[in-house]
Amino acid sequence: MTVAVIADIVASRLLDDRAGAQRAIAEAVADAERALPLAAAPLTAVVGDEFQGEYPSLSAALASLLLVRLALPDGVDCRFGLGVGEIRPIDLGERTVPEGPAWWAARSAIEHVERLQQRAAPLARTWIALAEEEDAAVSESVSLATAYALSRDQLVSAMSERSRRLTRGRCLGRSQRDLAEAEGISQSAVSQALAAAGSAALVEGFEALVIGVRA
Repeated sequence: MTVAVIADIVASRLLDDRAGAQRAIAEAVADAERALPLAAAPLTAVVGDEFQGEYPSLSAALASLLLVRLALPDGVDCRFGLGVGEIRPIDLGERTVPEGPAWWAARSAIEHVERLQQRAAPLARTWIALAEEEDAAVSESVSLATAYALSRDQLVSAMSERSRRLTRGRCLGRSQRDLAEAEGISQSAVSQALAAAGSAALVEGFEALVIGVRA
């Protein structure tokens, strides 16, 4: 299955430096791809505060987007609409325009997660929508992935910037000792920060996603 992703900046109109926020997101995306190249087309700024990208599978998209969120500085955050289905780009000669059921589903998904933030789940950042032509087996996978993503969002949204950095490091296989040296703190402090943030569950989930990508 192909996954189209639309991302936008949370509360962008309240930011003092919107250009700086866009640069931070672009750097987080580039860092994620350097660490673990999973995207068919990495998230790229397209217009206003919106980014678009494509991934070959849900596992790839969810793993990469976790690395992106964990790399963002305090004050900068994104929400993500993921659409699962067919992509039919329109060839205009000099460039192609993203199009097709996956993109329509992604647009529906990002609109849905924005509504969720306003009501039932303020810390939600991710929703996954299925294009209408997909079958029931794919629908169940999407439902499970969405439930996982919402739970993950709750943990990440509550983390400090340092906890996110440490969690990202552990996802990428860095030792607690290495992370402690990079942060200028003790290994015990790293361990306590990871435990308080619930990072172990995120790291295990990330590893499961990567295994799924490589299977």
